[in-house]
Amino acid sequence: MCTKSQYRSRYKEITTILSRNGFGWLLAELHLRGFLPWRERLDRQTNADTQAIRLRHTLEELGPTFIKLGQILSTRSDLLPPNYIQELEKLQDDAPPVPLEQITAVFLNELGQSPQEIFAEFDPEPLATASIGQVHAACLPDGTDVVVKIQRPGVAHTVNCDLQILADMARKVARYTQFGQTHDVEGMAQEFAFTLRCELNYTREGQNADHFRQMFAQDADIHIPKVYWDYSSERVIVMERLRGHKINDLEALDAAGFDRQEIAAKNVRLMLEQIFAHGFFHADPHPGNVYVLADGRIGLLDYGMVGRLDDEMQASLTRLFMALGQGDSERMLDELIQSGIAHSNVNRAALKRDLDHMIICYADKSVSDLSATRLFNELTDLARSHNMTLPSELVMMARTMSISEGVSLTLDPDFQFVPFTRPYLQEYWFKKRSPLEINKKVLLGMMEMAEFSLTLPRRITRLTSQLERGELGVKIDVRDLDQTMSQMEKMVNRLIIAILISALVIGLSQFSHMAPTEGVIQDYAGLFFEIAFILAALMGVWLIFKAIFAKD
Repeated sequence: MCTKSQYRSRYKEITTILSRNGFGWLLAELHLRGFLPWRERLDRQTNADTQAIRLRHTLEELGPTFIKLGQILSTRSDLLPPNYIQELEKLQDDAPPVPLEQITAVFLNELGQSPQEIFAEFDPEPLATASIGQVHAACLPDGTDVVVKIQRPGVAHTVNCDLQILADMARKVARYTQFGQTHDVEGMAQEFAFTLRCELNYTREGQNADHFRQMFAQDADIHIPKVYWDYSSERVIVMERLRGHKINDLEALDAAGFDRQEIAAKNVRLMLEQIFAHGFFHADPHPGNVYVLADGRIGLLDYGMVGRLDDEMQASLTRLFMALGQGDSERMLDELIQSGIAHSNVNRAALKRDLDHMIICYADKSVSDLSATRLFNELTDLARSHNMTLPSELVMMARTMSISEGVSLTLDPDFQFVPFTRPYLQEYWFKKRSPLEINKKVLLGMMEMAEFSLTLPRRITRLTSQLERGELGVKIDVRDLDQTMSQMEKMVNRLIIAILISALVIGLSQFSHMAPTEGVIQDYAGLFFEIAFILAALMGVWLIFKAIFAKD
């Protein structure tokens, strides 16, 4: 963690860069103008068409944490408009190479030896560079070719400081903006921090690779590189080097005699296996991370970003897509609310209408025209228009499937993604509901019930003791309290007016019997009573109208 002076200095640097690039309005909205020098506090107007471009340049200038943030946001079409998504997809994570002396210092700190002492060969020129780390080719003492990924010196400290600042900014967004009140910005910031810290920990990346190796140990179509743990640590990871062709290098694949249709089918099947059979998937399968090896196997690289789908999320997605296939918009709406994707106070009628339109649109298409990418894009557009926040796992899954579909269409323009996936999805559905799986769940439930019954007497004793000591309290979380209190105040006011009208009518009735029958008062009493009764009647009609037709 950074010190207070480092924190404030970095915060001031970030706000200055934001202001210089035309985002002073955002700092004003978040009450952050105090970090800026006086000459920077004037708002600089920026054309709305160039705002997305300015944002991309700003994130690149802010460094690795914000570049990663932009890359994550580029997948969130449920949160940002299309022009922002298109710009953020262009974010470049390039960086100048770290000098060999600094690389050697990292090895000495992590492993106690220089790379020249550890490896039989170590290429000082990196194969690739990025803002967080760089990759070198090397050779182990036994002659095994490997790749070595080394973390840049000081990047972990910078990232941790930036994540503290982003957490503070997220709190301000949640407090001061309409967007923050509609979406769980703080939760998204915490999730981003967790993901980025995991990416900084190369030990976790190696564990992810090992998990994939176990998952596909019996699958002849995929090869997961081996991690050499004797030479790896949190900031250095050594893995088997894969040699082959990038999966989108069509000329090289054709020259090597590969069947592109077979590779396309193999690529999608492996993706479906990860998501629906194991619930653990490679979340960054762009063509640079997917190779076709000499024997036709698919080789996967870079396990820093992975996604997980628990049984509940898998079941929820399955029910949602089944409802879509059956054209049941009411069931889709209920599933969106039950899964937490849609808020309970969402405009059900408007959302159902949009779901009906989507169902009608897809019903008019043939099976061969269906596209997973188009479907997910429409779902994210729907989510954005109704202020729904899609779970990050669903977004990662959608992105993974879209990339896989795009790669397969590049390999085979006639590839039909949806018809190909349907039998596999049905197979996974039945496997999850096989007698063996049901027996496992029943047995697990019985074990949990038995454990609970053993601890129940102790729980009851503790609860009773707290009750006797007066320590038992009730916490009530009232959402939209201001709106609720406003509605209650209106109801009370109307009730008071109704009581006053009733009292007025009764009082006038009693007073009419007591009024004199002769004199000046008699001349005006009739007119007075008529006007008063008309006013009381009009107020009564107004109350009835509000009771029947008022929405609030």
